[in-house]
Amino acid sequence: MTVDKRFYYAMAAMSAIGSLASCSDADRRCNIVFIMTDDHTAQMMSCFDDRHVHTPNLDRIAADGVRFTNAFVANSLSGPSRACLLTGKHSCANHFYDNSSCVFDFSQQTFPKLLQEAGYQTAIVGKLHLEANPEGFDYWEIIPGQGDYYNPHFITADGQMHQEKGYLTNIITDKSIEWLERGRDKDKPFCIMIHHKAVHRNWLPEMKYLREYEDKTFELPDNFYDDYAGRTAAARQEMHIGKDMDIVYDTKIFTEGAKTRLTDAYKGFISRLDSAERKEYDAFYDSLAVDFISRDLKGDELAEFKFQRYMRDYAKVVKSLDDNVGRVLDYLKEKGLDKNTLIVYTSDQGFYMGEHGWFDKRFMYEESMRTPLVMSLPDRFERKGDIGELVQNIDFAPTFLELAGVEVPEDIHGVSLVPLLKGESPDDWRSSLYYHFYEYPAEHQVMRHFGVRTDRYKLIHFYNDQDFWELYDLQNDPSEMDNLYGKEGYGEITETLKAELAMLQEKYDDPVRFGYDKARNTGSLVAE
Repeated sequence: MTVDKRFYYAMAAMSAIGSLASCSDADRRCNIVFIMTDDHTAQMMSCFDDRHVHTPNLDRIAADGVRFTNAFVANSLSGPSRACLLTGKHSCANHFYDNSSCVFDFSQQTFPKLLQEAGYQTAIVGKLHLEANPEGFDYWEIIPGQGDYYNPHFITADGQMHQEKGYLTNIITDKSIEWLERGRDKDKPFCIMIHHKAVHRNWLPEMKYLREYEDKTFELPDNFYDDYAGRTAAARQEMHIGKDMDIVYDTKIFTEGAKTRLTDAYKGFISRLDSAERKEYDAFYDSLAVDFISRDLKGDELAEFKFQRYMRDYAKVVKSLDDNVGRVLDYLKEKGLDKNTLIVYTSDQGFYMGEHGWFDKRFMYEESMRTPLVMSLPDRFERKGDIGELVQNIDFAPTFLELAGVEVPEDIHGVSLVPLLKGESPDDWRSSLYYHFYEYPAEHQVMRHFGVRTDRYKLIHFYNDQDFWELYDLQNDPSEMDNLYGKEGYGEITETLKAELAMLQEKYDDPVRFGYDKARNTGSLVAE
């Protein structure tokens, strides 16, 4: 080999190492601990909203690092949100549109695959909810479908399913820490995705927290009795606490002979408890049922009773979740891993805690499009406090890739958050976000819609079997109660937002435009 060739290969090798060393050098590439929950909303996390619960361990992440005050999702539904996370792309590009008809295609590019190729150890534990076994992971152990809170089943990489004893949130944490301690190659950087079922419906608490929050009366939202004037889709939904929340399944008011749409599913969930646990569980909830029956509640009183039961059970599940986040933080600190690890906490979307009278998510409205996002940064990052730029769950993939020193593929829709984590304020940061919800007709009957959100305004188009628009001034109407579309004085901002929306749809190659197929009315997409 000539001297010139030796020099060329040496320089190429140095360049390759340098490309992997964005966190300092090749031996100190950042580790990533990504903790994601299901349906945990910012209103129920005390570093965002301290009215309802105290979440000291989640708040530790924000206190030690950064809190994103404008974090959003691209499609507020579990499976689609997870597909956006893995690919860094909107649903129109990753082709996982909804929970009812899609199977995720793991042959496509995902950030765990790219991290693996760059020498990372990768793992996922807990909820996947993509109707397929994961690829791109050195270790995985997932729950089937939505999973169960009590004595849950898991699927392992050999395709076998087995049952574990205990509470799901605790078990997912146990398995994650076990892999960190004994399962990984400690000579390699790692990325572990700890995905909890919590705080998903129907909010079954850990046994030790059965009676937690029972002495607390939660504040009723100002718009709990929203009449949905001027908002046709909001009026048509089926996620109203008073009318649609199942008295057995959701509030645990179960008596022999009770028969609601979801009674059998509820009986299946609690049948997983062993005899001692079931005795304790029944002793608590049966007393609530006796009291409820004696009161014969109707109308507003019934709706407010359901609201309090919902809030209390939801808060109990959050308490166990917060405990377990604390366990992970303590482990990382004890092992000295926190110094070179990006710790992320987020949810797959937000959730309604009685706002508009609702539970669930799906709509592009603030409570469900928003998601809590906090990060504890490796020591070399000095950024602390709040980050106010518009960010979205499609941004995780490019962020993790840049931190690993991996070139971000051009087809990824998201943008890396690394400049923000460094304390920079890029002049060319995005000024708008795109959203598209597809699952209709389906559970809760939230109509198909897409829209654009800027720092002040939001424009939404509901399409297919209906054709109408909504416009909100988030500065003056943060609760989105006054639809301004078509009102005098808003023509110019409407046209500006429509142009921005069209630009985003072209940018992301989303074929849906401002029309719908009245003739077919099948719920299929309409392309120009």
